[in-house]
Amino acid sequence: MKKIISVACILLSCTSAVAQTALFDPSIVHKPKDGIIKLYGAGGPHTALRKVADLWEKQGGTKVEIVAGPESRWSAAAQADADALWGTSELSMTAFLETYKTFDHEKVTPIYIRPTVIAVQKGNPKKIRGFDDLLAKDISIVVTDGKSIYNTSGNGTWEDVAGRKGRLNDIARFRKNIVSYSLGSGASFKAFKEKKADAWLTWPEWAINNAKDMDMVYIDADRVIWRDLNVVISPKADPQTQSFIDFLITEKAQKIMKTEGWQR
Repeated sequence: MKKIISVACILLSCTSAVAQTALFDPSIVHKPKDGIIKLYGAGGPHTALRKVADLWEKQGGTKVEIVAGPESRWSAAAQADADALWGTSELSMTAFLETYKTFDHEKVTPIYIRPTVIAVQKGNPKKIRGFDDLLAKDISIVVTDGKSIYNTSGNGTWEDVAGRKGRLNDIARFRKNIVSYSLGSGASFKAFKEKKADAWLTWPEWAINNAKDMDMVYIDADRVIWRDLNVVISPKADPQTQSFIDFLITEKAQKIMKTEGWQR
């Protein structure tokens, strides 16, 4: 029995490692210097980052390309020409750097932070006012979870929020109300609409940028958890990349980022 358990653990570890590095292509040569600052990362922060980049360019800065979405769509391109990557959490950046091996873990810089929030259907028909309302028997919830095969900032957030007070029953009751474990925020947004779920545990930028489809409810201060927006620059990046990253945290940029829920 011990041997069987050991073999199972080894296989699980191998499967996890393969999932993390499956996108890595050793044949791709990383050559980002092309006169354009190219940033790659998950969807969500990209709308605010684009607004900051537009201001940067308007003030005479180097052209910036913001490429966002599921990693599989942009991974090969990023391995070839990414000047910088952004992560929507520390865990997502750590997973990224298993694939984008030119980048250095020690160079990752957290630049903004935001809280978990509850997205509810427009008009909030279930009158959800906080976390405890999500434990009612007639509530349906969507959560974002990578299921150990997908890199997303939503991994584990629902458990962290539900378990914040150390009450096992809160996790059990919340879990019973989950109707979708979706791979990434984009898939969660789709599930939230298609299933007409009562709530989606998500991030402010999704609720703010999709206000026509949902309202946003803040989670109680003693429940809320926070995850950061972080960046890492390639050692081979275009020279102006660092200047743009520095611009991302200026007062002007902070005002723009704040409109989508990002704080410093």
